[in-house]
Amino acid sequence: MQDNGTNERGPVPADDRLRSGSMPQREEADDVIDLGQLLRVLWRGKFIIAVVAALCVLVGGYYAYVVATPVYRSTSVILLETQQQGLTDLQGLLGGMSGETTEVNSELEVLRARGLVEDVVRRLDLQNDPEFNVKLREPGNVEQVKIWLRETLSPEGQEFSDPAAQAERTLDNVVTAVRDRLGVRNIPNSLVFEITFESNNPQKAARITRAVTQAYLDRQVEVKFVAIERATEWLSTRVAELQSQLETAEQARASFSSSTDLVSAEGLQVLERQLKDLRDRISDQRATIARDEASIAALQATSDPARLAELSGDRTLQRLAQALDGSANRQEVFDARLEQVLDDKRAAIARSQVQVRNLERSAADFEAQIERQSADLIRLQQLNREAESIRLLYETFLTRLNETAAQQGVQQPDSVVLSNAVVPQVTSAPRKSLILAMSGILGLMLGGLIVLLLEARRRGVRTATDLQNRTGLPVLGQIPLIAEKKRAKTIAYIRDKPASAAAEAIRNLRTGVLYSNIDNPPQVVMITSSIPSEGKTLTSISLAMNLAAAGGKVLLIEGDIRRRTFGSYFKNLKSRGVVSVLTDEAPLSDAVQHYKDFGIDVLAGEDSMVNAADLYSSKRFAKMVANAREVYDHIVIDTPPVLVVPDARIIANVADALLVCVKWDSTSVDQIDETLRLFRVDSTPVTGVVLTQVNPKGMKRYGYGGAYGAYGKYGGRYYTN
Repeated sequence: MQDNGTNERGPVPADDRLRSGSMPQREEADDVIDLGQLLRVLWRGKFIIAVVAALCVLVGGYYAYVVATPVYRSTSVILLETQQQGLTDLQGLLGGMSGETTEVNSELEVLRARGLVEDVVRRLDLQNDPEFNVKLREPGNVEQVKIWLRETLSPEGQEFSDPAAQAERTLDNVVTAVRDRLGVRNIPNSLVFEITFESNNPQKAARITRAVTQAYLDRQVEVKFVAIERATEWLSTRVAELQSQLETAEQARASFSSSTDLVSAEGLQVLERQLKDLRDRISDQRATIARDEASIAALQATSDPARLAELSGDRTLQRLAQALDGSANRQEVFDARLEQVLDDKRAAIARSQVQVRNLERSAADFEAQIERQSADLIRLQQLNREAESIRLLYETFLTRLNETAAQQGVQQPDSVVLSNAVVPQVTSAPRKSLILAMSGILGLMLGGLIVLLLEARRRGVRTATDLQNRTGLPVLGQIPLIAEKKRAKTIAYIRDKPASAAAEAIRNLRTGVLYSNIDNPPQVVMITSSIPSEGKTLTSISLAMNLAAAGGKVLLIEGDIRRRTFGSYFKNLKSRGVVSVLTDEAPLSDAVQHYKDFGIDVLAGEDSMVNAADLYSSKRFAKMVANAREVYDHIVIDTPPVLVVPDARIIANVADALLVCVKWDSTSVDQIDETLRLFRVDSTPVTGVVLTQVNPKGMKRYGYGGAYGAYGKYGGRYYTN
């Protein structure tokens, strides 16, 4: 067959070349997950999922009911009080907590503290309990191995040779073990705490829970008692110190009062008023002196008698000024009176200056007295304040000391027990129903994962739709698996049961082949496969028998002369076959053997010293096929696998139709792709593919039975198998 669109019988239409898959195009897988397909895959593997889930449930049940050690949980409930008050309202020492988040979290940590747990361990002597002290248990095999490895490999193995150190380490381990089983929880949006403890013994769980609760309450009281004791001691010391300081302050105040003049704020105010009066008088005298000096200066600066008389303000001098007539006597009297006025003013100034000096000395004395008494008053007031301050502190601390001493022995814890621990009646672990449920869910998930992994590893094809989508070629037939062990019985089954599903599948294949090119039906049909054991030989024989049953003269050629299998299907084959015809040792008519029961002529293969590929590449092979075309209506050639030898690729050049057999759920898609690639390289169009050895039970098991004809539930109405 050439790539110019023709064959020996005539041109092949362009649309038929496309339909026959000369350039098959595969559909690229989408990145979108097909949930429907995923569910179908899981449904097909429902038996695997069910088995895995059942096994997981069995394992979980064995662990829950046989292996797991029962654990009992006891619970105690306490309330944190926030409004507690002492008898004398000593809020600093006995007041309740505020209930803030920080305090609640702090109390949670106190309940989990190692010190509290250690008190419980010592009270209940849990060091000698094998449940918490692993050294008292009988070591198992695994534990013995761990001990041996620890003693052999640990370089610090001799560190705890001292008995005291060993006892301390044992106590630490027991405290850790008890603390790991202790649970403390604050109920949200409340001041309620739940204290739980888990043990293998229900009585022990209740006893330890009560002990933890009581130890917590005792510790609260102990903390308060220690706080009050320390406060009392400190207050006693402080009161004694304040009493001594108060006595010293009182003595200092009394001594200062006796050593100074009696002073008071009122006396100081009188002295200050007197000082102010003196200063006012000094100011007035100085103003008078300034006026008199200004008047003298004005008189001395004027020579006019009338003006002098006016400035002097003296009436006598004014009369004398009016009486002046230019005579010397009157002028002399006027001058004498003027000099007397000036002398009087000078005398007044002198007197005023003496008064100012006297007043200034008095003011200085007053200032010194006021300053001295002010300092004394300030010192006295300071001593009074110090004494009163110390007295107040002394009285306050003395009162607090008396209150604190009165509170000794009446301390109450900040918490109250709402519900004490009781002996549990049922186990808290293992939770058998939950373990079984989780085991079942895990089994379903694990089974589903196994099914998906198996599906991901599957490389075969199970449906015609998948095969067509993968190859881009039409699936011309689906041949079911015939449950016969011997090959001869398989063709006898098809011959003797024409109403069977297998026979109908061959008829469908025949129809697909003949209608692959309606205008020019193929005469030479070549059937091949990717690898051996894909059912191509049985398909070739069945198709030849079906073409003969339709009234045509059919020749079946065994093209696989390297691995001949026709002898397993047909009896009494002639010794001469294809090789004899190609080497002209026998004509085609002598080498062909007719089987009346099957209605076909068979040209079997035979041994050859010449390579099979060389034989099929010769012109004699093409001539043999051309001669057979003139004699037979249909020629079916069974060829070797494509991926094993190149014979099928060579024989395809003389064929009108090329069929590739794909074994159901066996042939990998990589093998199919490589086979089609080789034919594309040779420019050989593939007419279609055939899905062979389809297992009907397998189709139903994988969930395809209801949608694929002969493999559906309604197929039994039409077929007689």
